Amino acid sequence: MFTEVTSLMTTLSAPKKVLGVVGLALALTGCISPNAREDGRYTTPIGDAPVIDNETPYSSALRCIGTQIRQTSSPLRVAVGNIRDYTGKVEDEGGHKVTQGAALMAMSALNKSGIRLVERFDTAITELELKYANNKLIGASDGDYRRINAGVMPGSDYYLVGGITELNYDIRNGRVDGLFSETGATPLQASGSMNLFVMNIGLDLRLVNSKTLEVVDVVSYQKQIIGQEIGAGVFDFFGGNIFDIGVDEYSVEPLQLAVRSVIERAVLEMMVPLHNVRPATCREINKNDPMGKIDFKAPNTANTRSAQAAPAPYTARVATTTPERAVSSPYNYYAEPTFNSGLRGGVN
Repeated sequence: MFTEVTSLMTTLSAPKKVLGVVGLALALTGCISPNAREDGRYTTPIGDAPVIDNETPYSSALRCIGTQIRQTSSPLRVAVGNIRDYTGKVEDEGGHKVTQGAALMAMSALNKSGIRLVERFDTAITELELKYANNKLIGASDGDYRRINAGVMPGSDYYLVGGITELNYDIRNGRVDGLFSETGATPLQASGSMNLFVMNIGLDLRLVNSKTLEVVDVVSYQKQIIGQEIGAGVFDFFGGNIFDIGVDEYSVEPLQLAVRSVIERAVLEMMVPLHNVRPATCREINKNDPMGKIDFKAPNTANTRSAQAAPAPYTARVATTTPERAVSSPYNYYAEPTFNSGLRGGVN
């Protein structure tokens, strides 16, 4: 966001000053009309940014492992429960600081990874239609009523629950200010400032076996978020006039996109060993990830899930090496992805 303030004090007469102010006000409101135009608008909205994919640094890796998971004979079914906001942080004018849609983000992440989802988060429509069908109120295509048959709904093998547990402001805050000024009766003055601040969010998720309620995996991740503010100003006398110009820029890494990134990283960490997939090209997708490479286990070809068989046993991950810390710009992660071929690089 840029703001520019210009203050001019001239030697013009008072009537001319008033006319100048009125003219400036009319110029600023020239794009807005109190009467609706023929297209039904008072004004034309600004901005022309197109709709793009909502990507994170881990979206490509999720789609990469999805190619392997979809090729398995019978991928596991996963449901998503409540992933709540436990931070308790609210805005001054009301509303939550952190998104309340973390469960929906997890569903999108699971879909990217090729997981077969079963709906357990919002079953209101299904329950209502089941009630209508039970009372023979819903008709069928053959003129009969819809019948309720046993065993038509597939069950879940695992479900994902948890919450956003941390939101910490001002982990570190630094500011630099500078001022330059000439000497004399009408000096030129220039100033500049830069402010950097860091915050973080934390997520705790667990993967639960739907049949035994055994917690087979727990992930606790955090991500730091950076923001910056840069300002500059010039003050000078010129031709008997005073010029005071200031420019400010404020930018911050999107908080809700950081939540999505942490969720996708957690889903990636859980689904890879759960399905025993080992894509040959997926290791290097996140080579700049500070947490190191994903623990790809050797595929277990003997594991084929039948309708009556229990889900495959899960082996806990054990870190064997210290991951290298990434040295990269965090803002590069959020650029529009470039795909080499196909809609999603030939993956989907």
